[in-house]
Amino acid sequence: MAYISFQPNDYFTTHLYSGNDSTNNQTSLGMTPDLVWVKSRNTGSPTQHYWVDKVRGDKKYISSNATTAEQTDGNTFDLVSGGFNLAGGNGWTNVSGRTYCAWNWKAGGGQGSSNTDGSINTTYTSVNTTAGFSISKYTGTGSNASIGTGLGAIPHMAIFKRTDTSGFNWFVYHRSLGAGQFSILDTTGAAQSSTSIWQNTTPTSSVITLGGDGGVNASGGTYICYAFAEKKGYSKISSYSGNGSTDGSFIFTGFKPAFVMIKSTDTEGWYIIDNKRTGFNEANYALIAQDTSAEETGTNRINLLSNGFKATTSNSAVNTSGQTYFYMAFAEHPLVSSNGVPAVAR
Repeated sequence: MAYISFQPNDYFTTHLYSGNDSTNNQTSLGMTPDLVWVKSRNTGSPTQHYWVDKVRGDKKYISSNATTAEQTDGNTFDLVSGGFNLAGGNGWTNVSGRTYCAWNWKAGGGQGSSNTDGSINTTYTSVNTTAGFSISKYTGTGSNASIGTGLGAIPHMAIFKRTDTSGFNWFVYHRSLGAGQFSILDTTGAAQSSTSIWQNTTPTSSVITLGGDGGVNASGGTYICYAFAEKKGYSKISSYSGNGSTDGSFIFTGFKPAFVMIKSTDTEGWYIIDNKRTGFNEANYALIAQDTSAEETGTNRINLLSNGFKATTSNSAVNTSGQTYFYMAFAEHPLVSSNGVPAVAR
């Protein structure tokens, strides 16, 4: 059987760096990202999450812990070949004495072009069909509609944010919730039911269906959508049921995870573990997508294993008995056969 081997960081990588209040170029990632998500790891204020992508443009950021509109950074934050360039002392990305974590994804290698598969023509869509990831910018209509993702595969998770005005949450579609429910990335709230978000219509390999809710499709509103299709051997987007034990649930992914983000369908935060920050097993150094706090240290909740991850606590963030948790994970060493079946993870 022939195998297609991706380099460990062709399409996703976690990168750690320290701030310096000055020119601070980070160009040794081994990839050229189209989405960078940065969070300060140690104490200090402000410590908001910082998302920048090539579709919206360099220096334009949104924060997953807030409902604020897109803002433009007065300092340099530019996505370039091999990583990103920083300059100046933005407290969110480059203050001396602070350490930072940057999660990086590669889409189509730039801003992309309009996708016309949906009833709304996107302004730009940048897509990586191999990795199952696309970024789309579009303008809402205020009535039932659809947008194309360019993936050529059904997206299993999609994150939406209105960018032109403040006061709107980050809406999340996840296959495990179904098209009749949604979750909110900027809160700890439980999954909610609604027909005005996805019209109770499962995404197709071409489009995501939208209702007229202002969080995803207000007339004249501008939006960004990050869409993820599961790719065997590289990504896993699914759910599991907690068992409430310190010998917790084992979740098979088919690869050694480099990044796992977990959310309970109940009122818990978006818990993130990666393989670069010290303590990814035994004593997790966790960051929380909706939280401005420094990284949590010394609390062991999950272990990253050669072919999945395992809960090691009964903590409600990851393993309450009978509770459903949904997640998204990416591989440390993606390895996929020519027929799409993953090899044994290293």
